[in-house]
Amino acid sequence: MPYKTDDFNADFILKISKESFEDTALALFHYQYQSNELYKAFTDALNIKPDNVKTLQQIPFLPIPFFKTHTVLSGSFNHIQLRFESSGTTGEVTSKHYVADESIYRTSLLAGFEQFYGSVKDYTFIALLPSYLERQNASLVHMAKVLMEESNQPYNGFYLNEFEKLAHTLQTLVVEGKKVLLLGVTFALLDFAEQYPMHLQHTIVMETGGMKGRREEMTREQVHSFLKERWHVEHIHSEYGMTELLSQAYALQNGI
Repeated sequence: MPYKTDDFNADFILKISKESFEDTALALFHYQYQSNELYKAFTDALNIKPDNVKTLQQIPFLPIPFFKTHTVLSGSFNHIQLRFESSGTTGEVTSKHYVADESIYRTSLLAGFEQFYGSVKDYTFIALLPSYLERQNASLVHMAKVLMEESNQPYNGFYLNEFEKLAHTLQTLVVEGKKVLLLGVTFALLDFAEQYPMHLQHTIVMETGGMKGRREEMTREQVHSFLKERWHVEHIHSEYGMTELLSQAYALQNGI
């Protein structure tokens, strides 16, 4: 059966369950084969016949480099609401992810977050994302912005290198007993923890990975051990996302 763009709207995401996930993925595969010329050409080049794809494992996944060389977009749209762009290195061609409907991104983000952490409205979101704030179209910054908009807490905010102000805000929230999620790029969390050890009760510390050439590389275990010791928290959480994906993955401890 032919699938239409309207079949895959924001409400559709909320109907996905563990039991329906594979059927949903197969339906999306057929829709994208029909509506995305690049993906159809890629699938045909692999000599894969859509009618023969019966399981999740048989679905061909588009390689990341195509997001650097082509506009990857399904359906026919006159307006793009979001454009995410990867960081890359100087002179490198970056991946670009075009999102025609921002509500689909928002619904996916919030549904995924609440599956792991409960209501967004219960949290104050503090984002320590200096390398991402310094460039445009970072999906991680947009993710944090959406979480802050939805929680609408007075102390929500982004921080570059204002460590003293950040420490004061966190200590105020600890005293007030507020639930906090401190989201940070790894090198910035390490820099901040070195200068401001404290007891962060009621706080989830979530690292997003990445030294970005700012510090010597460390294993995840070393990073987590250091942050736990400096801030007296039981676990360090991890967020994994990509410019080319809408959904985030979360690890509640040990990067798993």
